[in-house]
Amino acid sequence: MTAVDHVPSDSSIPSPGGLVLAPFRALRYATTEPRHLARLLSPPYDVIDPASRTALEEADPHNFVRLILPRDDRGGGLSRYQRAARTLEEWRSTGVLVTDREQSLYIYEMASGGTVTRGLLGAAGLAAPEAGIILPHENTMTGTVSDRLALTEATAANLEPIYLVYDGGGAASSVVAEVDSREPEMQATTEDGIRHRLWSVTDPEALAAVAADLLPRHALIADGHHRYATYLAYQADRHARGDGPGPWDFGLVYLVDARAFGPRVEAIHRVIAGLPLDQAVRAASAAFTVTRLEPEPDSALQALAGAGRDGPAFVLSDGDRWHLLTRPDPAQLAAAVPDDHAPAWRELDVTVAHRLLIGQLWRLDDREGIVDFEHDLKAALATARAAGGTALILRPTPVDQVAAVAAAGERMPRKSTLFTPKPRSGLVLRRYDAS
Repeated sequence: MTAVDHVPSDSSIPSPGGLVLAPFRALRYATTEPRHLARLLSPPYDVIDPASRTALEEADPHNFVRLILPRDDRGGGLSRYQRAARTLEEWRSTGVLVTDREQSLYIYEMASGGTVTRGLLGAAGLAAPEAGIILPHENTMTGTVSDRLALTEATAANLEPIYLVYDGGGAASSVVAEVDSREPEMQATTEDGIRHRLWSVTDPEALAAVAADLLPRHALIADGHHRYATYLAYQADRHARGDGPGPWDFGLVYLVDARAFGPRVEAIHRVIAGLPLDQAVRAASAAFTVTRLEPEPDSALQALAGAGRDGPAFVLSDGDRWHLLTRPDPAQLAAAVPDDHAPAWRELDVTVAHRLLIGQLWRLDDREGIVDFEHDLKAALATARAAGGTALILRPTPVDQVAAVAAAGERMPRKSTLFTPKPRSGLVLRRYDAS
């Protein structure tokens, strides 16, 4: 698979004059009972492994995973996308899902351990990346976009929001902050201990204040690059069919003020199953200073965090042994990381990891099946140990660095950042025929 942008090239496709977040009539679960609702919600499609998928299906016959990761209906002769569409219609017709009467923006909060992430759910006006309104920072892959596009075409819906962050502090942030005085309309605590709460915003003055505040701003895609590429591809397809302006010119987003209610950013580690640790360390030593560490994960992460203050740094492990890589050779670094890219991109640890370490020193093709990803450190170590391979442990990329890369028009390597917590899927979805 190759990296793609899916940017509409047809100049007749409308583009907003700024950051537009429109109210819409959400389709939501009819139940508001917290424990029942918790059994219905699902993590986003791209973090669900096979075992979790089965567990979610078994939690409740109406769990949202059946829409975002449907299975083929071999007995009924339906593709998985057709099955999702049929399931969605059944849930609507039987009252499992109901459509709100009024157009609203929605305030959605995730809280855990004293950390609160809160933002607005709405329909964002779609804009190509070069417009500088909604900024991507990672490349996308054709296979994933094709999958999400087929699901969108079958269901005629935005089933999950993309996650946007912006530098706020204005009226929109005030509207979000002031919701504390109201009881939420929906709330649930999921099995990971995160409390989810939802409020609607229908007051015309509040909606107008939000719209005026957001219009001159821009936002960064924190999570959901493939979904945003899907939005743009679907929009282009509808205009190519001659459908003209319509609800496909908008897409469901979760917009968070990074200063007031910003998310945490965690690293996504790499696992190279086919590269034994000794071989990885030996090749890396041609350009890095290698330091053997004590075989204890917490101390290794502390060493990585400290070393990273002075430049690119990484930890290599097979699950039992640990090595710190620091001070890359300047000449080899310059050769691997070309100066025709912006400084913000060249200075990223993840750029150095992919260009110098993986590509130049390990001489590996940077593709799935060779370089794989794990969000969880324990999982990365377990995978490396089981395969006799190497886990490449990275530091998190700060939000301001991610924003600087996007503002410079650059793209980070795939799976470079993990913004947490992730919005739960199923609280709100957007049908094109009810926008």
